[in-house]
Amino acid sequence: MLEATEAARRLSAAGRYMMDHGLAWGNAGNISARTGPDRYLVTASGTFLGELAEDDFVECTFAGEARHPAGRKPSKELPMHRAVYEERPEVNAVLHASPFYSTLIACSDVELPSDLFVETMYYLERVERVPYFHPGSEALGEGVRAQVRKANVLLLDNHGVLVYDTSIREARMSLQTLEMACRMVVTSMQSGVALRKLTPDTVSDFLHRAGYKPRREWPT
Repeated sequence: MLEATEAARRLSAAGRYMMDHGLAWGNAGNISARTGPDRYLVTASGTFLGELAEDDFVECTFAGEARHPAGRKPSKELPMHRAVYEERPEVNAVLHASPFYSTLIACSDVELPSDLFVETMYYLERVERVPYFHPGSEALGEGVRAQVRKANVLLLDNHGVLVYDTSIREARMSLQTLEMACRMVVTSMQSGVALRKLTPDTVSDFLHRAGYKPRREWPT
């Protein structure tokens, strides 16, 4: 985990990256990083991810405290971020956005495979869906809580996506891989080119033996 100043710096860089690479738009999206066992830094309400400054972040605790020198409020999507950090102590970064192709898939019944190529096996190891709840609601936070231990990527039905990982960099790579995979799936459907998936044995062998990072254990 990071101390607050460094977390703000890295989150600002991640926000610019997301905007520059079509992973966020307008003032949609919110991002956060863990700054302690029971606290995290999250973007303030109404911020623009491409132009984040140090005072665009609010430090929040699991107990519900929100600390900002000027009294700014945290993003209304706070319940989602809090649910991830409370349920997954190894997670240090959460990114919520609405990239075009990923959100298109989230607004459909199309299955998103994670067994297409190396990066999907690595970054999209488990993808789950969260039913639609109004943005910013406690119900959405609880919907995320119900799924967060099952996956490292969540598609939020008719809303967007939520990715989380051990670092801001890993979460950012997951988000970009997710958008690329969704773009491939949509393009495949449009062009009539069938995608050929890797076998379960090949995927398992890659995840256990490729040496990228330790294999995560998931509920069965």
